[in-house]
Amino acid sequence: MKKQTKQYSAEEKAKVALEALKGELTMAQISSKYGVHVTQIQRWKQDAMSGMVSGLKGRTKARETSHEELIKSLYEQIGQLTVERDWLKKNLSCLEAEDKKRLIDAGHGKLSISRQCGLMELSRSSYYFKRQKLQEEDYRMMNRIDEIFTEYPYYGTRRMSKVLHSLGHAIGRKKVRKYYEIMGIEAIYPKMNLSRRNQAHKVYPYLLNDYDIKRPNQVWSADITYIRLNQGFVYLVAIIDWYSRYVLSWKTSISLDSNFCVEALNEALSKYGQPGIFNTDQGVQFTSKAFINVLEERKVAISMDSKGRALDNVFIERFWRSLKQEKIYRIVLNTVREARDAVNEYMNFYNTLRLHQSLGYQTPEHIHFLTVAKEPIEEIKKPRDFFINSMGKIAGNLLTTWRNIISHFE
Repeated sequence: MKKQTKQYSAEEKAKVALEALKGELTMAQISSKYGVHVTQIQRWKQDAMSGMVSGLKGRTKARETSHEELIKSLYEQIGQLTVERDWLKKNLSCLEAEDKKRLIDAGHGKLSISRQCGLMELSRSSYYFKRQKLQEEDYRMMNRIDEIFTEYPYYGTRRMSKVLHSLGHAIGRKKVRKYYEIMGIEAIYPKMNLSRRNQAHKVYPYLLNDYDIKRPNQVWSADITYIRLNQGFVYLVAIIDWYSRYVLSWKTSISLDSNFCVEALNEALSKYGQPGIFNTDQGVQFTSKAFINVLEERKVAISMDSKGRALDNVFIERFWRSLKQEKIYRIVLNTVREARDAVNEYMNFYNTLRLHQSLGYQTPEHIHFLTVAKEPIEEIKKPRDFFINSMGKIAGNLLTTWRNIISHFE
């Protein structure tokens, strides 16, 4: 007997969408509370946001047209719709199956699911396939993987599965790969052109090769990381100043969309002016039209990491390690609010109290807002050049000391 699909009223959909918009619970917690799949929650959330935007727009006055003008207008609309349909089909081919599934409206009265799948070039079997719900053991394993990966970000799925085996966890490489995909992490190592991104989005070149950084607000960069909870996880975006290591703004979100990244960017720009160069990776959040438009309107030069370059954004990658080892791994987080409070507490500590060896044992806040430094900090070039130059200076100092000792005994 065919299982009947549960129908939800508009009030029920609005209640679930409102929970997602509040951001107080993770997607997993909302799904468990209301018995609704995460994909459905995401779609209702997007529908609610679209409905609010359209509801605030004023109604335009209808124009009176003659019969001939109406026919001409209809033909023009048909031609325009044909062009737009072809354009959409071309660009939708770049999307992953999960993204296409989220775009399908099961409650659409005029388009059947079969027709929508055809337009999306998605098989119906792929649409009806449902992933198994994550269990308590899955979250514990992802937490363990996150701890190991933060310490050794170059571990791929094969090596990670071997490490987990040595720690007494019976897990295969395919399962580890599934967890990597859920958490949105990928091993850092030089590799072929295999990184996934939205092909419809423009990618900008990396501008920081041999670039001298001499003052605050010269170069900013942003990145996203995963913060684990007891059940589920949240995402954190942060914007950091390369010269002072000062964290300018940060935002948390229960979904990996571009909205919270744009909010963090606008907050940083409103509080601290604007940088000369803004550097990110090639993720869809940072190549999205909404994010890029904010930078282009302010005439900020946009730089993006090259694929497979682990050191192109090394300062914020190093900050993630400090955040997790010094704060996140030492406590148990159960709710989104607890995660947000813990992140806020550490950010304030990091900016105002934590002394940095690379800053001459001063705080990022002191360096960022200091107008005239008594002793200028070492100019920062490309990260790998910075480390090479530092090692060269150490070797030079040792050689000079050795020569002085020899000359003394002579």
